[in-house]
Amino acid sequence: MPASALRRWWLRRTHGSGPWGALLQAAAAGEWVSLDLETTGLDPRSDHILSLAAVPIRDGQVRLSERFERLVRPRREFGIESIRHHLITPDEAAAGVPVEDAVRDFLHWLGSRTLLGYNLGFDLAMLAPHVKALTGFALPNPCVDLADAVAARERRARPDVPPNLAFVHIAGQLGVPVLGRHTALGDALTTALCWLALQSAETAARRPATPLP
Repeated sequence: MPASALRRWWLRRTHGSGPWGALLQAAAAGEWVSLDLETTGLDPRSDHILSLAAVPIRDGQVRLSERFERLVRPRREFGIESIRHHLITPDEAAAGVPVEDAVRDFLHWLGSRTLLGYNLGFDLAMLAPHVKALTGFALPNPCVDLADAVAARERRARPDVPPNLAFVHIAGQLGVPVLGRHTALGDALTTALCWLALQSAETAARRPATPLP
C-alpha cells in the first residue's frame, strides 16, 4: 500500500468517526476545489493569512455560486508593500474573522475534495499550522498544482525548452483571462478556468486525428 494511502487508512481508523471524518472520505472523481490565499508576505513561518477563497469545479464547470470566501483578521500589522500586492487595507482586514474561524469553516465546506492551486505548496504551508491545531492531523486531501501540470505538458511537447510557468503566461497560453489578479477569489477563479482549459487541451491531444477524405 502506498504511503499516502496507508496514512489515509490510519487517519480514517483513528479519526474517521470524529468531527473531521468528512475530510478523510474518498475524494470524488472529476471534482476539484481551486484554492488561493492572500497573505501579509511570503514566509509561512512569520506571515499571516489575509483572505481565503475557493471555487469548486464539477462536471466540467466552475461553480462560482458555490464558492467559499473569507476575509481574515491578521495577528500583526502589515505594511504598504503588502497592500500594494493584494490591495487589502488594514481597516478592511480588521473587519475580517479570526483565522481559526475561517479555516474551520473552510474545512467543513471542503470535505474530502481534491485541492487545486497555482504554487499550491505555499497556500498549504500557510494553512498547515491552523489545520493541525483544529484537527490534530495534516490536511489529507489529494492535491494538484496547475504549474506542475503545465510543466509536465510542456516538457512532453518541448523537452529541450524550459517551460514558462508564470501565472499570467499560463493563462495567456490557455486563452484564459486573468481575473482580479492578486485577489484570492480572482486567482482561484483564474486557476480553475486554466485547469478546465488544460484538461480540454489534453483531451483534444489524445483524440485520434480525423483522416483526410
